[in-house]
Amino acid sequence: MFPDFTKTAARTWWGEQYKGFLDAGIAGFWNDMNEPAIFETPTKTMPLDTRHRIDSDDFAARVTDHREAHNVYGMLNTRATFDGLLKLRPDERPFVMTRASYAGGQRYAVTWTGDNSATWDHLKLSVHQIINLGLSGFGYSAADVSGFAGGPSPDLLTRWTEIGAFTPVFRNHSATGTPRVEPWVDGPDHLAIRRRFIEERYRLMPYFYALADQNARFGDPIMRPVFYDYPAAATASCDQSMAFTLGKSLLIAPPPKPESPQTYDVCLPAGGWYDYWTGQRVGTPEPAAAGPIQSATQAVPTARSLGDRVTETPRLDHLPVFVRAGTILPRQPLVQSTSETPNGPLRLDVYPGADCMGTLYEDDGRTLAYTRRGYFRQTVRCTITPTGLSIDFAKPEGGFKPWWKSITVTVHNWTGTGAATVRGKRVAAMQDGAAGSATIAVPAQNAAGTIVVEGRQSTAG
Repeated sequence: MFPDFTKTAARTWWGEQYKGFLDAGIAGFWNDMNEPAIFETPTKTMPLDTRHRIDSDDFAARVTDHREAHNVYGMLNTRATFDGLLKLRPDERPFVMTRASYAGGQRYAVTWTGDNSATWDHLKLSVHQIINLGLSGFGYSAADVSGFAGGPSPDLLTRWTEIGAFTPVFRNHSATGTPRVEPWVDGPDHLAIRRRFIEERYRLMPYFYALADQNARFGDPIMRPVFYDYPAAATASCDQSMAFTLGKSLLIAPPPKPESPQTYDVCLPAGGWYDYWTGQRVGTPEPAAAGPIQSATQAVPTARSLGDRVTETPRLDHLPVFVRAGTILPRQPLVQSTSETPNGPLRLDVYPGADCMGTLYEDDGRTLAYTRRGYFRQTVRCTITPTGLSIDFAKPEGGFKPWWKSITVTVHNWTGTGAATVRGKRVAAMQDGAAGSATIAVPAQNAAGTIVVEGRQSTAG
């Protein structure tokens, strides 16, 4: 039996059915097979002459058939779920996942790419699908890591886990009766690689959450084609078919043929980039300069400029990830669940470059208090001065108190003097000559203020 979700009364009834689940402590719901799927018919869905009664919103009441209603049926199912959960728990964020939806359905549910296969081709296809969903408004989407149908090879599961760790929604899932695909199934070597990438995702949660805030307010996708922020990438000579960005600041560059050991080139947009894993500059370094990074005396590359080409040799234990010069990247101590509060300082990695900035965002992660200014949002910028690097914390927005009590600031590609100034007070800075970075520990910056790290940009790449 199928509720007629085109009727307001049917959606209201459906939403009321979740009370028992919520009372039992269930926190989220997955609406599956809601295309709707009916395997016993030739079309695998409702007969096309099935009647649907439209009695909803500002539409005139009328009767139509499934040829018109099919594409909106799954979205209206998730709308009924979302509205019902919100009515039952008015100050809690509903979490709904859906297999079927329609334009505008991102208001009600996360989606994923459906029943894919455990093949290298479908790993590659999943990147394209999630990018396209993001451009279509569905900022939160996923693919079944490992593939739903069939059994992945150990190498395929490892590579898919690495890439999946940088997608908006990350889940491992497969069909009943297929081989097990948990991270630990293929022995300690594969487990170690998979664990490292899963843990890196947890460390990056502050960055993911700032992107979630940006998506909620402005609609920018979380996972993007490289040309979204760097239009010249659309005409780059490299094979960009697997490359994507996470926000503007991280560029993930898997092999364009993910199963192949063949070397490949990554075309990096202009402006300078760093290796995420080492913190080292890649490509041709820009000359060090004093004064504001955005000053007219410096040639600031535009998004339409072409940058460096980097050659990568595929290794199963490595996924090339690059950080845009001009990024201030927040990370956190490792946790094993997003329900855990990190223990230790917030980490800010500063990569000097043009338009240098980052955003810190935090709220309680559960309620709708963020709609009533129950959030913490702070912009951080950096500027090169004649004496060092000025890191400016803007006055925070909102009334929420974040979890961090202190911050560790690491400036990459930096030759320091071993000193810094925090709100006018001189403090020690630790210089790591091998890494080419300077690090200081400061209290949480819960008001506007400035940190100056003495030194200069390194000239070596």
